[in-house]
Amino acid sequence: MDPVSDTTAQTAAMGAEAVAQLGSSMDAGTLLHMLNQAWITTYPMAVASILALAIVLERWWRYRGLEAQTRDLTRRLVDLLTKGDLSAARALCDATKTPIGAIFAEGLDWKNIALEDLQSVLATSRQERIVELRRGLWILGTIGSLSPFVGLFGTVIGIMRAFHQMATEGSGGFAVVAAGISEALIATAAGLGVAIFALGFYNYLQVRAGSVGNAFTRACERLVQALLYVESGSPPGETDGKEVARGHPLPA
Repeated sequence: MDPVSDTTAQTAAMGAEAVAQLGSSMDAGTLLHMLNQAWITTYPMAVASILALAIVLERWWRYRGLEAQTRDLTRRLVDLLTKGDLSAARALCDATKTPIGAIFAEGLDWKNIALEDLQSVLATSRQERIVELRRGLWILGTIGSLSPFVGLFGTVIGIMRAFHQMATEGSGGFAVVAAGISEALIATAAGLGVAIFALGFYNYLQVRAGSVGNAFTRACERLVQALLYVESGSPPGETDGKEVARGHPLPA
C-alpha cells in the first residue's frame, strides 16, 4: 500500500473523528459556558439584541396598516369635500386615530388662505409625523453599526488572554490557548449576529417609513386638489376682501 495514501486516509479519519467529538460536545451547557466566558462582549450584545428586538416589534406594529388606512381616509375625505360637507369631513378627521387624520385636521383648520400657504402648512405637519414615525430607528442603526466593532474588541481581548496564558504556562500548544481563542470566536460571532439582525431590520423599517411618508404626501396632494375643486365651485368674488389677500388664516 502506498505510504502517502495510508497517511492521508489516517489523517482524514482522525479529522472526522475530531469533528464528531466536537459536535457531540457542543451541547447547550457548553455553548452557555462559552458565551459566559466572553462576557465582556456577549453581555452587552445580549442587551443590545433585546433593545433592537423591542424597537423592531414596536415600529412594525406602528407601521402596520398605515398605508391602507391613509388611502381609505383620503378617499372618504375627498368624497365629503367634493360634496361640500365640510363639517362631516372635519368630524371624520377628528375621529380617526391615525397620523394622516391629524394632518388633515390641521389643514382643515385653515380657511381662505393661498394655496401655497396651505401646502406649506400641510408639509410642516406631514414632516412632523414622519419624524415621529422614524423615532427609535437611529438606535437600531447605531446597534447595527457598532456591534461588529464590539465583537472585534472581544476578539482582541480573547487573543490577548490566549497569549497571556501561553506566557504564563511557559509552553505553547492548542490546549493552552484554546480558551482564549474560543472566547475570541464567540465575541466575533456575537457581534456579527447582532449587526446582521439590526442592520437588516433597520433598512427594512427605513423603507417602510419612507413608503408611509410617500403615502402621506400623495394624500395631502389629494386634499389640496379637493379643496381647490370646492373653491372653484364658489361664486365669483365670494372671497374678495377677505383674509386670503393678506395670507392670514381663518379657523374653519
